Amino acid sequence: MRNRFRGGDRDALGELYDEHAQVLYRYALRVTGDWAEAEDIVSATFLEAWRGREKLRPDGDGLRPWLLGIATNLMRRNARARRRRDSALARVPERGSVPDFADDLVTRLADTEQLRAAHAALARLRRRDREVFTLVVWAGLDYAAAAEALGVPVGTVRSRLSRARTRLRELADAETLATRATRARTVRAGAGRPFAAERGAPAAADKPVPVRIPAARSSTQENHR
Repeated sequence: MRNRFRGGDRDALGELYDEHAQVLYRYALRVTGDWAEAEDIVSATFLEAWRGREKLRPDGDGLRPWLLGIATNLMRRNARARRRRDSALARVPERGSVPDFADDLVTRLADTEQLRAAHAALARLRRRDREVFTLVVWAGLDYAAAAEALGVPVGTVRSRLSRARTRLRELADAETLATRATRARTVRAGAGRPFAAERGAPAAADKPVPVRIPAARSSTQENHR
């Protein structure tokens, strides 16, 4: 497959798409939270891969780490473009609000709240730590494959993942404390209004969704890949 693809075999490109498109799509969707952008990332990834096929090394195992590395770079580039755009728009005088329908796409996810909570937490990580976390935990790469995708040593992947998991655990603990404090305030407020429900008072807010921190891949699992 690798040599056929490097040689410009279009059938190899089709086979590569069939094998990896869904993995790339799920990865991009989890990172971006946007169905349309995830689809664009998949298309752009295969286009970039085809254009740069001659740069692909002739030796190696599967091509998934290489493709995920391309997708990661594209999403990084898109994020920089969004920051520049938002910065420019912030300098433009406001002329009324315009409806934003992008969030309607995200609501199609069954676990929308979990995804939103994960994005909020991941946004507080350093970019390099976040990329390692998403490749290992969300895309399912082992340490060696993630290192290949990012072009860094395996030891760097291990240290960044450890740092990301520690930071996410701290954020999850802080969220738990905040949730308990909010619940306590709600209970105290409700105790002072025993007949509020009968007067049609609004119900308490839904329970916040906790951030789930998946465990890192064990060394045993890594050796079996």
